[in-house]
Amino acid sequence: MKNVPALQIENLRKTYPGGLVALDDISLEIEAGKFFGLLGPNGAGKTTLINSVVSLARPDSGRIEVFGRDARAEFREARRMIGVSPQEVNLDKFLTVEETMLYHAGYYGVPRKKARERADELLERFGLTAKRKARTNTLSGGMKRRVLFARALMHYPRLLFLDEPTAGVDVELRYSLWEYIRKLNREGLTILLTTHYLEEAEELCEEVALISGGRIAAQDTIEGLKRSHGAASLEEVYMKVIHHDNNG
Repeated sequence: MKNVPALQIENLRKTYPGGLVALDDISLEIEAGKFFGLLGPNGAGKTTLINSVVSLARPDSGRIEVFGRDARAEFREARRMIGVSPQEVNLDKFLTVEETMLYHAGYYGVPRKKARERADELLERFGLTAKRKARTNTLSGGMKRRVLFARALMHYPRLLFLDEPTAGVDVELRYSLWEYIRKLNREGLTILLTTHYLEEAEELCEEVALISGGRIAAQDTIEGLKRSHGAASLEEVYMKVIHHDNNG
């Protein structure tokens, strides 16, 4: 029997007022345990796709399942299995780092004692222990990025969305985040990464989908994409596929 996919999207469509087609009949399947990359230019539909899965956007039609749970009909069950580290820093400036994490855990029903243990573990893992009592608005950009990451993991998700997780961080922190992301994936967490850094996707992802104009323009393993497009790197594949798609 085939394992239930971590994420299954079928014929998803989303049109915004004014006629902008953000998602144009997208279908996508991500196996449990995979490290999957979703790449494309600004406005291609990446964030709308993620927002549709977590019910921040309502698609016009199509079906989304998270580990077999219907993302609309079984919203709570599906959402509980997903962690999101968003592209935009959306931390409450009046909360400390520790409060941010504990409030998030409470929202997902994690018992208080377990939440405190989880917060301690993640603060340690992300080098945030010394900042646990600091208000989030006093943190550097890199520290805020770490808090977003740690917060996303507080409720023990099975599927983690990383939307531009290393945007605006220095090279040293980027590499340390890469190591941690890899470790999470090795431990069994399914990860969906969106990034503008193609070397990041090439370094981390097993499989990649290129999205353009609300459609999946290409999808395969990185080696498979390079072979099928006669390219030496993922960047070359990207330029060929996206440029062709936008000018074809």
